[in-house]
Amino acid sequence: MKNFLLTAWTDILESLRAKWFPAYTLVFGGLVALLFIFGLTESRIMGFTGLSRLMVTFIQLSMAILPVFVLITTVRSVAGDREAGIYEYLLSLPIGLAPWYWGKLAGRFLAVFIPVFLALLAAVIWGAAKGAEVPWALFVYYTALLMTLAWCFLGIGMLLSTLARSADVAQASAFVVWLTLLLFIDLILLGVMIRNQLPPEAAVSLALINPLQVFRTAAMMLLDQQLVILGPSAYVILDAFGQTGYIAFALIYPLLLGTACAFGGYLLFRRSDLP
Repeated sequence: MKNFLLTAWTDILESLRAKWFPAYTLVFGGLVALLFIFGLTESRIMGFTGLSRLMVTFIQLSMAILPVFVLITTVRSVAGDREAGIYEYLLSLPIGLAPWYWGKLAGRFLAVFIPVFLALLAAVIWGAAKGAEVPWALFVYYTALLMTLAWCFLGIGMLLSTLARSADVAQASAFVVWLTLLLFIDLILLGVMIRNQLPPEAAVSLALINPLQVFRTAAMMLLDQQLVILGPSAYVILDAFGQTGYIAFALIYPLLLGTACAFGGYLLFRRSDLP
């Protein structure tokens, strides 16, 4: 446990010194500031007002920004250390492979999640100071949703970092994965449905394999409980899960997917680096 905590702390310090961290923090802090400047807390849409409206917009923007930031910065964790020669030095210290790997994972998770959480928390504090009603249930669920999204792509990033042999290959792989998931939300999935004439249940099941689609649909459900925006596919989702069931699924599935990818990366890491 001591080695695990030391490795996590080392990775946090490394992230704080990295060039991407100030930009990453500024992006989410700037988002909240811009949302206040443009008066989203004063607007009303489909019953969402004040901080509720701001959090709905923030969660949609986070879906586009957070995954690519997490992937690109995480894939350098193992591959970058290996390429820079730090990898062998660190593993020569009296630290086991498991504390080193999971410590880096935990440290990077805190580094990528805390700025997002603080930006959302700052919005809530500022709105409460201005007299706005704080939707605590929505705040807790959005926090959990962002946590699972960050963990999911962190696990994917660690798996890619373990597989890649150089930082450039790792970053290229991360970009390809993110672009594929992004396109699969609409363009690729629509083509697959048209070409193969899939039944609605199969198409929706295929779509919900994509964690971005799961996250996007969960954000829509909080804005529109009947999922009118999705059209006929909403009936398939609501019949299969129900509102409460899908909200729980949107938290559990990305968490399990990220954990499975991280564990798969650890198994590959342990097998390839032990004699």
